Amino acid sequence: MIDFTDEDLDHYLQNKVDLRHRRVSNAVEEVQKVIRDLTAEVSTKDGRFQSISNSGVHNDTIKDQSTLVAKWANLLKGKSAFNPAIQVLTPTLFLISVPLRGLAGYKERRARQWRYYTLSGSRLLSPVREPEKLHQWLELESFLSPAQEWHDACVAIEGDIVPAKVVSVFKDLLEAAIRTCDLESRVSVLETVGSVVRVAVETAEAQIEVELVPTVEVMNYWPRKARWPRLLKRWPSTERVSCTKSFGFNLMATSSYHWLLSFSRAEQVLLGGIDEDGGCRRKCYRIVRQLKEDVWCQGSKPVITTYHLQTLLFWTCEKYPRSRDWRNLRESVLRLAKKLHKCVSQRYLRHYFVRSYNLLKYTNTNELDVMAKKICDFLDNPGIYIH
Repeated sequence: MIDFTDEDLDHYLQNKVDLRHRRVSNAVEEVQKVIRDLTAEVSTKDGRFQSISNSGVHNDTIKDQSTLVAKWANLLKGKSAFNPAIQVLTPTLFLISVPLRGLAGYKERRARQWRYYTLSGSRLLSPVREPEKLHQWLELESFLSPAQEWHDACVAIEGDIVPAKVVSVFKDLLEAAIRTCDLESRVSVLETVGSVVRVAVETAEAQIEVELVPTVEVMNYWPRKARWPRLLKRWPSTERVSCTKSFGFNLMATSSYHWLLSFSRAEQVLLGGIDEDGGCRRKCYRIVRQLKEDVWCQGSKPVITTYHLQTLLFWTCEKYPRSRDWRNLRESVLRLAKKLHKCVSQRYLRHYFVRSYNLLKYTNTNELDVMAKKICDFLDNPGIYIH
């Protein structure tokens, strides 16, 4: 077995991980500017869609906005700049949520059991498939006083806000915005299957594929499906749990009929304060992420993304809550790699907040098996890869 030392890890961080961080940060900055300009133009044509600069705590429909902004800034003090609308899944694949306006005062309701309509609004004899654990219907009655524009048949059917219809309206507006902003040379809409909007953005170093998702942002509310934290767990602290929940969740238009629950702000709060006790959790996560991208699961659309690794890190922190568990970087890296190998081999990774949902349920099993073999090779001789 060829092992590695803490000095090897420090060298790896400086020469591999930090280089990746700089490249991704530059790409995020370029992409963010382009998408901000496009969504701002879209917003001038249809006020239901906001610029991504209004995402998260900056959403102008949120009550006590100044308080939330101050708390957010304090939580991420000293951390790199972060726009909660942008999720970096790989260095060349971003997911960006486009905040929606005019849907405030959300409250969960007991939803009607079945829907008997097509996306065009015609009646069906049999019901539409019910949503899975991480998805739900979204009714106009769930909001205190939805803007009148949301009752329009172009986005709603029988009192339901239909994600495929919202995405269709947004896509048409985006294509017009690309021409208006004179960005045809840098931005192109990609062919897609289903109700998603994907664009390619040319940056100084690479082409970045971006999935743009209209998103309902819900602050100061925690969904019943997310039964978190679990009883008798020591991580995170009670104070951190309360703070995390206060940033709420999102409902994202990622499928035809159902809205996807997302917890990007809550996850960023957890990640932002993950080493308050002086541990090495973030370093460990960054090293494993680099190994995943370079060795275990390469490509622009891998079966395992940074989101999966982040989820795995949270579960590992919960299982090893003590600060002394995260003092030794070498041991922490190997521990996380072993847990990743177990998840990939068993094809099972629970969602951190909605734990009944398997994030690998629809993942290509052959690719997972190949990745498991590569991680196994690493665990046999880690020093070959950490250099």
